[in-house]
Amino acid sequence: MWAELMPLTSKNAQRDKPGTNLNAWLFTILRNAFHCQFRKARRQVGDADGSYAARLRAPPEQHGKCDVQDMLRALTKVPVDQREALLLIVAEGLSYEDAAQVCGVAIGTIKSRVNRARQRLSELPAVKDAEDLGLDRVTQAALQGTL
Repeated sequence: MWAELMPLTSKNAQRDKPGTNLNAWLFTILRNAFHCQFRKARRQVGDADGSYAARLRAPPEQHGKCDVQDMLRALTKVPVDQREALLLIVAEGLSYEDAAQVCGVAIGTIKSRVNRARQRLSELPAVKDAEDLGLDRVTQAALQGTL
């Protein structure tokens, strides 16, 4: 505690004039230090054993970026006409009728292209089942605290 006050006393030492009350000056320093520590302690969370901090977790963000890169790589393996139909329906949110007008083909052709594109994407080695989409098992276990 006294080490924390030393910079305060040396900084204001030139203000000490003969005949002033040194005890009042030191009391003011101690009172101000107490108030600073009290305000600081109010903002802190009591976590003596670290259990609260151990529960705080955030999923890593790099998996989302890797998933997007994998998806873009997988889309390059789909034929252009199927990719266009799939992106119009899934990414743009167009109806089959609107997508057919954009591509200048029949509605059945768009439906067939979207179906074949989805089938092609599902056959790629990176996606075997629904569990492969999203976080892997190791990351999920780490986030739950058990491996």
